[in-house]
Amino acid sequence: MEADAVSQSGGASFSTITYVVEDAIATITLNRPAARNGFTLRMADELGAALTAADLDDGVRVVVFTAAGDYFCVGMDFAEPSLGDMTDPDWDEPATRVARPMTNLNKPVIVAFQGPAVGVGLSMTLPADFRLASDTARFGFVFARRGLFPEAGSTWFLPQLVGLAKAKEWMLTGRLFDAPEALAAGLLTSTHAPAELLPAAYALARELATHIAPTSAAVIRRSLVAMAAHGSPEQAFALDKKTIPYAASDTPDLIEGIASFLEKRPPRFTGIPRTDLPQLSDWLEP
Repeated sequence: MEADAVSQSGGASFSTITYVVEDAIATITLNRPAARNGFTLRMADELGAALTAADLDDGVRVVVFTAAGDYFCVGMDFAEPSLGDMTDPDWDEPATRVARPMTNLNKPVIVAFQGPAVGVGLSMTLPADFRLASDTARFGFVFARRGLFPEAGSTWFLPQLVGLAKAKEWMLTGRLFDAPEALAAGLLTSTHAPAELLPAAYALARELATHIAPTSAAVIRRSLVAMAAHGSPEQAFALDKKTIPYAASDTPDLIEGIASFLEKRPPRFTGIPRTDLPQLSDWLEP
């Protein structure tokens, strides 16, 4: 494996990714460009640690997930250890080590695909809230062409995003598809000229960090995923019965949201999901 730059997050030392926080935005960057950002067990664990660090940092309001070099991620790097000790009772498959903390994050996640993303390089991003891409990027769920099975919960996430028919087509054929097709199907939020991709991602991140109440973002992103598992709106009605009284109880974010609207100024939200929503996990239980 090539020598990668080391990035620090608190006490964690990263060698396959970098992690930087600036202006309430945490940027996580895949950093194995010489290996086309091939996915490894170490990368899985480092990504999970970085997402957890972002969630625990009350100064972070948005996460941007991107990659160094010409490729986002070409999938599993078969030259590197990839699965770990599967006899460990606490073992979890590597892509889930990324997808689960991304799913349960209390902050919005924006992915910026500057180049190709295939296999796990694509499936691990499905829990994100926004996926922006260069208009030259290509994608593929290539598992069936390698004798592999989809991971990262992608057989649940992908149909939620693009519908069952398109999910079956992409996964069963394993074919590559371009950014316009991904955009038309709903996998992508938007496409951009290569030089405009990161500016667009950070413009969106700044908008979310500045104008969206962190507590609202946490409830919205996590409840949308949780409610998708139910066959009727009854569970959503039950969730509303818990969240609406909380939101109507003169929370600081509610007071500030109304005041900033009436005063025609940008909001200054101070809510902290990690401490102000300690019951969120309980709210989301059936």
